[in-house]
This record gives sequence, C-alpha cells and structure tokens, in this order.
Amino acid sequence: MRSLLLFLLFSSSLFGGAAPDDLASDRAALLAFRAAVFRDNHRWNTSDPSPCAWDGVTCSDNRVTELRLPGADLFGQIPHGTLGNLTALTAVSLRYNLLYGTLQQDFAALVNLRLLHLQNNRFSGEIPPPIFALRQLVRLNLGGNLFHGVIPQDFNKLTNLYALLLDRNRLSGEIPDLRYPNLFLFNVSFNHLNGSIPSSLRGIPASSFIGNSLCGGPLAACPGDNSNLVAPALSPLGYTHISNKSGGKKKLSAGEISGFSIGAAVGFLILLLLLTVLCFRARKEGEAKPKEVRKLQPEAEMALRGRRDTPDKKTELPSVASSPLPVSGGANGVGRKLVFTGKVQRIYDLQDLLRASAEVLGKGTSGTTYKAMLEMGMVVAVKRLRDVSLSEKEFRERMDAIGAMDHPNLVALQAYYYSKDEKLLVYEVVPNGSLSSLLHGKHSFPSISCLAKCQRDGTDGSSSSSSFVVGNKVSGREPLDWETRLEIALRSARGIEFIHLKGSGFSHGNIKSSNIILTKTYDACVSDFGLSSLGSVPMPDQRSVGYRAPEVTDVRKVSQKADVYSFGVLLMELLTAKSPTQTPHSDDSVDLPTWVQSVAAVNWRTEVFDVELLRDEKAEEAMMQLMQLAVDCAALVPNHRPSMSEVVARIEEIP
Repeated sequence: MRSLLLFLLFSSSLFGGAAPDDLASDRAALLAFRAAVFRDNHRWNTSDPSPCAWDGVTCSDNRVTELRLPGADLFGQIPHGTLGNLTALTAVSLRYNLLYGTLQQDFAALVNLRLLHLQNNRFSGEIPPPIFALRQLVRLNLGGNLFHGVIPQDFNKLTNLYALLLDRNRLSGEIPDLRYPNLFLFNVSFNHLNGSIPSSLRGIPASSFIGNSLCGGPLAACPGDNSNLVAPALSPLGYTHISNKSGGKKKLSAGEISGFSIGAAVGFLILLLLLTVLCFRARKEGEAKPKEVRKLQPEAEMALRGRRDTPDKKTELPSVASSPLPVSGGANGVGRKLVFTGKVQRIYDLQDLLRASAEVLGKGTSGTTYKAMLEMGMVVAVKRLRDVSLSEKEFRERMDAIGAMDHPNLVALQAYYYSKDEKLLVYEVVPNGSLSSLLHGKHSFPSISCLAKCQRDGTDGSSSSSSFVVGNKVSGREPLDWETRLEIALRSARGIEFIHLKGSGFSHGNIKSSNIILTKTYDACVSDFGLSSLGSVPMPDQRSVGYRAPEVTDVRKVSQKADVYSFGVLLMELLTAKSPTQTPHSDDSVDLPTWVQSVAAVNWRTEVFDVELLRDEKAEEAMMQLMQLAVDCAALVPNHRPSMSEVVARIEEIP
C-alpha cells in the first residue's frame, strides 16, 4: 500500500502535476527567467533568499504578484517553466526590450493576470493562443512587435478588457466583431488590415485605424455603405457607438430627399458667399501691404519686421543670397548648412528656411519660437536659441542625441543649425496647441485669483504657451473630460519615461503644461526636452518655478527624480485646472503641491478637483488614484518619488 502511494505521488509530479505555489518556487522561476533573457546579471541580488526586494518584483501573501521590467535590456526568448510558473502574477510589464519568439503554452496558467504589457519588443508569429485563457485581463498591449496573421475571434473571450492595443504589427485580414462592454482604449493602426470596421468599433477615433486599408466608421465610407449616415449615439465611455437595429437598408422618403437637397443648396450658397468675402479681403490686404524681402546672411537675426516679437503679427524670416550654399563654413557661420537628424527626409535647406514667412509663437527660457511656412507649403517650428554656452562639438553631440529620440509622444527634432552667432532648431509641428492653453485659455476664473497676474508676467508680453502651439488660439477654456485627461497623463508619462530609459544621465529638465503639446485627437507629445542644459543662465523663468523640485538650484542640472516631481505637479494641474503658482488664495507663497496636500483626501472631490470632472461620478475613484500618484511624485525627498516607469505602470492600472 505504501509503495502504491509513493507511485501515485511520483506519477502526479511527472504527469500534469501543478507547479509549486510558494515563494521559493517563484524565486526559482525568476532565476530561470533571468538566466534566459538578462544581459545584465548584476540586476538582481541572487544571494537574497527572497525575490521580493529585487528590482521590478512585487510580492503579496508570500507570492510574486507583479513583474515590471520595462527597458531593462532583456534579450532572448521566454522559456517554458519560467513566467508560466509564477501563477500568482496579476501584472507583467516587459515593454521596450528585445524579447522575441512567442509565449509558451504554460503562460495560460496565469489566470490571475490583469495587466500584460509586451509592446515594443520583437515577438512574432500569430497572436499567442495562451493569451485567450487569461480571462481576468483588463489591459493587453502587444503593440510594436512582429505578430502576423488575423486578429482572432477568441479575443471576445476576454470580456473584462478595457484596453486592447495591437498597433504597429503585421496583422492582416478583417477586424472581427469585437464586443467589449467596458472598452476604453483600442488601437490596430499600422498593420495590414483591410475591409470594413465593425459597427461595434465605429465610435473609436480614426487614429486607432490609420495605416491600414480599412473603411467605414471614423474613416472614409466603404463602397456602397451608407451606414455612416446614421447619427451615432454616445456610449457611456464617451466613444460613439453606431448601431442599426433594423439590420437592413432603409430607403429615404421623397420629403427627406427634398430636405437634404434644399439644405445642401443653401449650405453651398453660404460657403460661396464666405469664400467671396475672404478673397476680397485678402486681395485688399495684399494691395495695402506689399511684401518686402531683404537679402541677409544665414546668421542674420530671425526678428520680425520692425524688430518686435509680437505673437499676433506675421513676418518673413530673413532670406539668404540667391547663390547656392557652399558645403563648408567659415568662422562666423558663412557657408554652413542645416544638419538633419534621425530619419527626416532632407526636402528643404537653410535657404528655404530663412526665406519662409514666419509667425512668432512664443518666448521661453531657451529662446524664441516661430512657425515658418516654407515656399513649398511645408510648415515647421523654428526655435532660435539664446545664451548657448556649449562649444560647437558639444552642441552637435547634444542635438544628435536629442534627434535620435524617436517616440510617438515626443515632439521630433528635424534639423539644427550652428554658427558663432546663430543656433537654430527645427521641429515638427503639432497642430492643436498646448495643455496649458487648453486648461487655462485666456480668461481668469473665480477660483484662481492670480491667473491674470501670471499671464501678464510673460516676457515682453509674449504668450506663455508652448513654443509649438500652432493650432487655434484658445480664447477661453475648453471642456476636457476625465478620459481625455487620463490619456494625456499616460501619453505624457510615456514620453518622459522613454527619455529616462536612455540612461541615468538623461532627463527632460523643463516639464510643464506648456511643453505638453496636443494633436487634433488630443494625443500628448512632450516638447523642449534636453534644452534647459544648453544655456548659461542657471535659474529658470518665473513660469517654470512652480514645477521645479525643491532640490534644484541649477536648471542646467535636473535629475530624473526632479523630472518626476515636475510631472507630479503637472498631474495636479491636470486634475485641478489650476496653474502651479496659482491657488484659490491670494498668498503667493502657497504653491500647488502644498495646497493640494493641505486638503484632506476625503475633501479632494469638493475642494480640489476641477468642477468639470465632477460630472463623471463613476470616475471619482480613478481621479483619487491619479491625485495620490501626483502627491507621491511631488514628495519632498527625491528618493521617496517613484521612477517614471512606475508612474506609467500606475497610470495604466487606473480603470
């Protein structure tokens, strides 16, 4: 009998026996994972009997529950018997590494997993089937890999998903009819998909589908498809959901056709009248103000006609002589040329740039920025730097490093120009203005007593908005719902995290709402990174003081932890709609972090949060989580602040 019992125990361990579920077995699985994919074997102290103190590992109830190793230089395939044995995992984040292959079958054992982030690796093959066994998943990000094949219908098994991101892969075929009651984020852009967007997904923004051969919904209508004419109904998530309950085609009556025809005719006449008036005004202004073009050298000042930097007036950048630009330059910059960075196509040169018509966008600590319209029709943002203290070699090295930072949430540097007298930076243009302009507009509000004063503090009366604001100028504050604010926070954090992951010596240095630029779909892009260390002036301007960490005494030397502090202040600004140097009181010594932390958390809803956010009662708990993260980021002791990777992870977990 005893021998039979031993046989049964032995056979169960060999055939289908469950993996041990204790901390020791979790440690062994992590060590096997480390041996397979770590290139830095000093990352974990293996002499420690408990893995709970290891970087990126979180434990609860004597089990490993979270593994977060973003940008950790992991390389290789994830073997069987490693992550699949960590059966208590609720969150796995391995983004921005060099992992390849696919997920092993034992990954299906992670039945408690709620968050899985594998974006920006080199995983390949079809979507791994073990994923569809993870029924507790709420966030799944497989973007930026090499997955191919169709999008499986099995995704519908993951009924708890509120974020599904499959962008930047090689997926093909049609999008299946995916139905998620709580879907908040969805993205399949830049694949090889075709066909019609399912009706269940037609309320999602067009940016989630671009880079494919798709039609319908937010994109152009499919041939013979008139479903886009049906008025969309607003879903509880803020997305539009289009449905056709009849399931068939509905013919228009004669009265409806007549109504449409009359409306179209009236609209056409109004449009024609407006065009006529605009053309008449443009011709009249053109006759009254003939353009004047001066021939100057490349290092001539980029100043407005009359030498005044007035944001509301247009001018022309001084042009160069009509002779071709030579390749090599002299001591003062004569003969120098634009240096392009990254993968930017060289479709314009310095001569094109300096001949462009220009408009002053704003002035900041690093210089004055212009919106330049090239003769070929292309629009760029040109920043004229001041007080640069670097040598030419150092300047070029710094610009090449900044230009190499390619991330969807960073404003891309296209080119730069260096001479003894001029330093110019050329950026892409982001069209929808800054977060600062969106939150604060031009008007003051009853709860912010010093807004008008802070706006008057701008240098020479110039706008305090970002250098890259080129969209509509905000005349007043625009509504900004909770979902949009959360997405702005997440995408901004990702951009800053990307900078930090380049190395411990990399930081932004000047995080503030005017340096968070928004696209037309409110995707956030971080601008002006790396510029604060170029100047010779160690102190920031008044508009940046409210974001500055208390330990910073020289803005040319801002640590990553100081960046985190500034980002925490930015989150508070996003949640309260109050500028960092503005509080509901007139005491200028009270900054935003001090004021927020002086209010008990139970009173944040009534005393701290922006009144526009109070309309969404269901999101109150999520707002509390984001505000608590902001408070943690703005801790006075630098070592008490989280890393930007932790910040991203915590925002991603907010429902």
